[in-house]
Amino acid sequence: MSATDACVEVHDVHKSFSRGSEVLDVLNGLNLVVRQGEFVALMGPSGSGKTTLLNLIAGLDQPTVGSVQVQGIEISKMSEGQLAAWRTRNIGFVFQFYHLLPVLTAFRNVELPLLLLPLSSAQRRQQVTTALDIVGLSDRMWHRPGQLSGGQQQRVGIARAIVTDPTLIVADEPTGDLDAKSADEILNLLVELKNTLNKTIVMVTHDPRAAERADRVVHLDKGRLATQAPKH
Repeated sequence: MSATDACVEVHDVHKSFSRGSEVLDVLNGLNLVVRQGEFVALMGPSGSGKTTLLNLIAGLDQPTVGSVQVQGIEISKMSEGQLAAWRTRNIGFVFQFYHLLPVLTAFRNVELPLLLLPLSSAQRRQQVTTALDIVGLSDRMWHRPGQLSGGQQQRVGIARAIVTDPTLIVADEPTGDLDAKSADEILNLLVELKNTLNKTIVMVTHDPRAAERADRVVHLDKGRLATQAPKH
């Protein structure tokens, strides 16, 4: 694989947390490459390091040792301020429980990441409208979260994740709070984002049916990669 093919490169990453006098090693010399436009599912038992790895890739945390690069940029050495600015432009987040503000409409929730960028209100409106159209919620843009189903709320969450046209979408159990039908629709949407917009997606999931939709499943166990299984 050439360097230009890689979206994410995790090299010899260790991550430890201190709890009192105890040091907990969560990731132990982990290596992972995710190609541009690839949909990767991270699986493993509770405590295996899945969410920790996702947070490192998303620039929400930094490794104790090792390097994390996204599109050739070393994010593991950035300051907090640099990371915050980088995340705004490069990372789209999808959460299990949506994290929508209940007092805001779908439109205003999706607009939130754009308020951190130097855009006019007309530019923001265009990007929000486009994102909501992509997820099929143009007719619900002025509804508040309480007026939407769980699946629709997650669609708003995905619209918010893609509204800045990010390099990478990170999804933490995106179907974990949904019924089977809504979960399937959300997974269809993620696959569509990969196929039509060439988005790179890294998803943590415990659901084998969700993992089936990814191009590759990476299993973690005790802070190391156990197996990497291509799907096709």
